[in-house]
Amino acid sequence: MKVVRAIRKEDLEGLLSLATKTGGGMTTLKPDKKMLSRRIDVACDSFSEKISPEHRDYLFVLEETDSNELIGVCAIKSRVGLEEPFYNYRIGTLVHSSKALNVYLRMDTLYLSNDLTGSSELCSLFLHPEHRSGINGKLLSKSRFLFIAQFPHLFNEKFISELRGFQRPDGSSPFWDNLGRHFFKMDFNRADDLSIVGKKSFIAELMPRYPLYVTYLAQEAQEVIGKVHVDTAPARRLLEEEGFSYQGYVDIFDAGPVLQARINELRSAQVSELVEVETYDSAMRDEPVNVSTLVANTNLKNYRAIVSNRAARDGKILLTDEQQQVLCCPLQKDAQLRVMPLSVKKRAHEE
Repeated sequence: MKVVRAIRKEDLEGLLSLATKTGGGMTTLKPDKKMLSRRIDVACDSFSEKISPEHRDYLFVLEETDSNELIGVCAIKSRVGLEEPFYNYRIGTLVHSSKALNVYLRMDTLYLSNDLTGSSELCSLFLHPEHRSGINGKLLSKSRFLFIAQFPHLFNEKFISELRGFQRPDGSSPFWDNLGRHFFKMDFNRADDLSIVGKKSFIAELMPRYPLYVTYLAQEAQEVIGKVHVDTAPARRLLEEEGFSYQGYVDIFDAGPVLQARINELRSAQVSELVEVETYDSAMRDEPVNVSTLVANTNLKNYRAIVSNRAARDGKILLTDEQQQVLCCPLQKDAQLRVMPLSVKKRAHEE
């Protein structure tokens, strides 16, 4: 069975192993043991409520219970930009016109912006390449939404998610090579590393403060603005299913899109519900197994989520003893869990 759970301090080696497989451009999950150790400490203190809500970083892992192997990771940062500047490019428009010359031009521009400061962030989503099949990706990504639905008071009204931008097969970034490199005089990976180890001030010091005309960039760079890395495309679709949308902000290094959503517009806020647990008895008549329900406990300190093949009915859901044990919920009728359908129901014309 696979379960998404709150990270523990003993997960450091497993997390480091996952981080070595991410490749470049994933700034929140670098294979740096000291950095990951510090992040796990913050995450454990976050789940234990030992630090203030606005500084919390909730880190979750996807575990295969049979082998105790960590096969995925994801996170929610309570706020961004409260201690260090949080930069993005905002895509704007400038109009140049002359009636006398009968000229009217609309030109896209890039503005260096701190507009998203204070937002809550979904980040660090990574699934082991050998486990990218079935519902693993959905379980990993969407488990966070039940956490948000259960504890909305811990987060900002606005959520964002910075997605990894397009890269060439060799890991280089066309956007960086045609823009950032000219101001920073360093390669993409070096700038990316500096941004994650607390040296973001160099961005403000070296980047121009005036608008940059997109048309001045090479065509290759223009074409990747707002485009995701090939491995990130499934993650983008899952976020869009849950209510996120692209609203014209991109990463300053690789031009990956920044998706946004309001917390009360998330699917989990609208369709998730609290239900009671009933123990499944093998003598019961089996229901059709053509449903997948995301099921999570309501325990902040020991949050856990799994997928069940039974739908909630009349405020109750049937779970086996094993499922209840994995969720760490008491085996009693009044134990509450938060549930929602794993997938968005298709419209009739889409089926």
